[in-house]
Parts: sequence; C-alpha cells; structure tokens
Amino acid sequence: MESSEIRKKFSDFFRERRHAVVPSSSLTPDDPSVLLTTAGMQQFKPYYVGKADPIRDFGSKNTASVQKCFRTSDIDEVGDKTHLTFFEMLGNFSFGGYFKKEAIRWAHDFVINELGIDRERVTVTVFGGDLSAGPGQVPIPFDKESFRIWHEEIGLPKEKIKKHGRADNFWGPTGNEGPCGPTTEIYVDGVEIWNLVFNEYYQNSDKSLRKLETPGVDTGMGLERLATMLRGVDNVFETDLFHPLVSKIQEVKSGLEDKVLRVLADHLRASIFLIADGVRPSNKEVGYILRRLLRRIMVYEIKYDIHAELFALAVDIVRETFGDAYPEVKNTKEIFAVMMEEKSKFEKALALGIKEIEKYDVITAKDAFYIYETFGLPWELLGELVPAKVRGLNKDNFDAEFKKHQEVSRAGSEKKFGGHGLILDTGELKASTSEEVEKVTRLHTATHLLQQALRNVLGLDVHQMGSDITAERTRFDFSFSRKLTDEEVKKIEDLVNEAIQKDLPVYYKELPIEEAKKTGALYFFKQKYPEKVKVYFMGDFSKEFCGGPHVANTFKIGKFKILKQEAVGSGVRRIRAVVILL
Repeated sequence: MESSEIRKKFSDFFRERRHAVVPSSSLTPDDPSVLLTTAGMQQFKPYYVGKADPIRDFGSKNTASVQKCFRTSDIDEVGDKTHLTFFEMLGNFSFGGYFKKEAIRWAHDFVINELGIDRERVTVTVFGGDLSAGPGQVPIPFDKESFRIWHEEIGLPKEKIKKHGRADNFWGPTGNEGPCGPTTEIYVDGVEIWNLVFNEYYQNSDKSLRKLETPGVDTGMGLERLATMLRGVDNVFETDLFHPLVSKIQEVKSGLEDKVLRVLADHLRASIFLIADGVRPSNKEVGYILRRLLRRIMVYEIKYDIHAELFALAVDIVRETFGDAYPEVKNTKEIFAVMMEEKSKFEKALALGIKEIEKYDVITAKDAFYIYETFGLPWELLGELVPAKVRGLNKDNFDAEFKKHQEVSRAGSEKKFGGHGLILDTGELKASTSEEVEKVTRLHTATHLLQQALRNVLGLDVHQMGSDITAERTRFDFSFSRKLTDEEVKKIEDLVNEAIQKDLPVYYKELPIEEAKKTGALYFFKQKYPEKVKVYFMGDFSKEFCGGPHVANTFKIGKFKILKQEAVGSGVRRIRAVVILL
C-alpha cells in the first residue's frame, strides 16, 4: 500500500464518519509554549479547553488530519531503522463529540477492515492506573472503561489487553500545560502503530491536574511506521516515503554505510519541509535546528567525499514524492536558494573554523562554545569533524556554557534598558525593551491594515489564520489557496501605504460581543472572545476585534514593506513584512 493511499484511506474513513478533514498546520505553530509542531493535536489545542468553537470553524465537533510534525529530541538518534526528525501523523480528534467507545471501535475497524491486518496480529495496552503517585503528581485510577470496551465490545481476549502505568499509557500535554489523559495503544506483531489519548484532564503549569468539563479524543498514528509495517519491509527508509531519495544518494555515492544514508535522507527531507514552512537558518530557536541539519549534511559531504549536489537532487525528489500532499514543497527554487545561501556561509565558516580547531589538542565545553560563537560551528559538528578532540564533551556541558553567555547578555541588556526584561509577551507580540514595544506596536497596527488590504485585493474569503510579531517583523498567516502574483503583492503593499499616508485616526469602541459582530469588524475565527470586546477602527479602512496596543494614527506606522510570501500548508499563505520610519 503506497503512502498516498494510506493518507487517502484515513481521510476518507473519518470523513464518512462525519469528521471535518482539516489540512496540516505549519511546522512553526502559533502556540508560544512549543517551538515546533510535534503532534497532530497541537493545532486543535484551543478546542479542547473551550477557547475556540469547532462548530464555527469546522462545522463539526470531530476532525481528522494528516499533520506534519518535527521532534528535535530524535535528532541524535537518527541513523537507526526508526528514528526521524520530520514525520507525518494521522489523527482523529473530538472536542465533546464522542469519547472512548467510538474512538476504540473506529480505530479497530480501520486497522482490520481498511488496512486488512489480521486480527490475530493485534494486541493493545490500556492505562492500569497510578494511585501511588510521586511528588507533584495526582493519583489517577485504572481506565477500566477502555479495558471493558476492548474485551466485551470488540471481543479481544483479556490476555491480549495489557495494563501499563503512567510512564507508558498516560499522555502529557504538548508544552508546559494543556489537555492530557489515559491512553490505549494498538500494536501489530508487537509494534505500536496507533495511540488513542482520552483527554479527561487538564495539566496546569504547576503539573497539577483538573478534570475537563468536556473530555476529548486525540489519536496519533505515524505514517512512516505504518507504511513500514504494511509494506513488510525492514525499516522506514525502505518505504516509498524515503526509497526514492535514498536510492538517488546511493546512485551518486556508492558504498555509504546505512547510518550515513539514513542521516542524509532524513536531514535533507526535514530541512526542505522546514524551509517550505518559512524557517530560515539562524543561531537561535527553530533557525538553529535548521542550520544544524543543513550543516551536518555538508559535513557528511566533506567527510565521505560526496561531490554531487545533494540539495539540488533532494528538492526535486521531495517535490515529486510529497508535492501532491504538501504543495508548499513545490517551491523548489526558493527552497534551493535558502540551502545554497547557507552552504556559502558554512563554507566560509568551515575554512576558518578548521584552522581554529587545529590549535587544540582537546576541546572543552568553553572552547566549543567559543568556536560556535565565533565561527558558527555547532558543537554537534565538532563530533563529526574531530571526534577524538571532543571525546569528553557532552551536550550538558555545552548548554551550561551557552546559558552562562545568555545570562551575561541578559544582564547587559537589563542594565542598558533599565532592567525591563521581556516587558511585552502576549503570545502574538514580543518585546524586551521600550524601544521594541514601540516597534511592535507600529507593526501590529500595520497588520490590521494588511488584513483589510488582502481582502480588498484577493476577496472576502481571506481570513487571518495566525500571526507573530517581533521588533524585527510581522508574520501574518491567512487563508488563500495559491501563490500571490507580483502584481497582487504590490497592490496590497500600496493599499497599506496609502492608508498610512492618509493619517487615519486609530480608536476603539468597547461593545458586547454580538453587537460588535454586527459592525462587520473582522475577528480571528480560532479565538474565543469575552462577552465584551474592543473593536478597533482605523478611519473607514479597517475595523477589527483586538486588545491592542496600537498607534494613535496610521501615519505613525511608517512605510510598510512586504519582504516575502510563502506557503504554510494547504490553503494557508504567510506574509512577512516590516515597517520603516521615514
């Protein structure tokens, strides 16, 4: 069974059972508690806790998706038969629409009837309870309902239903807090393929639990692992998800050991998906993860004498393999340009860094941080370049040096700016100084104008899908099915700047929610608003629900400039823009 058929079967199965099939969200989530999208439920987190309305947004309390995911914890494990950084997760979700009985029955039906797996190969686990909880933990009872459904309703013998504890069958939240609960897992021939999470609790930031008023369902089934099992192959790299890329690498450089092939294939694919979602190499956060992947590929090219241009062949193969499911990877020209720009930077850094490395007999954590900070060589790559010199170096030592540097930098910043620290962090807006607050305020106001300009040019079906604003730029996601033309981009930019030049007054009215909606003001569909809201008006050009902050008039924004547009996922585009004081 090809991976494309598995995706289709899964989506069709749950669509027939009245689930709204929702496109994958970006690998860079709106959720400020996490760096990357690590699970299918992440984009649905607000619906589990009542902060968003699934009926309004999806027309159903039940959804299904094939979600792009990325887990940084697995980077160092890549090279064996199973571990990956980027992967796809099949999942079905319910926010009060159904619970354990339906979730278990449908999962069983899909595995047996749709995938054609012999029932005799199937075993399951359930949460056996944990009444003797450790410090900071709450006692949780045995999930006897899931056990009963599997045994009495599905007919699975008791010996095929194993009870496990909190570590194995209780799913924690994504990030520091969020929905969580007991799980039941489905195994085929002893390999876990599907995890069904029953969100009965909400974990608070202090790790305490409270019962959710409306329990929900969150399931996840890894496409790569499922494809491996269904095709009867030895490992994930032999499936159609990887085989074309692995084969091409083998063709251009024979004799590479399996681990090297797998690292290259994983990192190339993962890097392309990160870039397609708007990530760019840098020395912090997600950009650092991308830089680490790309530079490890380049070190392997040097180490194993690979002269073929791996970036060029990879963008073409990933486009052919995944382009139908994820149109954003079809933007091969831009993706390749990002990779080659990083290659140019790395080649310069590498030449200088190798000269520096030659000076050391042994590289300590302090030395490794100096080399990283000065020459841009991540500590992980030192292990690839000069393993003997870093034998005693580990990640904790390096991280400790990194933390020292951050503390010194933070202290200097606080001294410079009066000890403010991070003085603005709404999730959407972030600023650490009064100067940065002023910048994000101008950018935030400009984003209102941008949304209205997008609707004026592209049509009234355009709606905000998320935003993130720092002192450097605004990032705005919106619903639209194709790439904007250069003419459309210019027209949108011109409309915003015309509104700025008109020096429109910016003011708000606080209104009851239903009265506010009647004004025709725009609002973020994924958000649940209070009974009274502020509606911000910018002359007669824009009106929108918002909590601020904003400039007093549009002229204070400065000149608005769109830097780039990109695909985030199916039906979602992203614009990055800046404002410049004149």
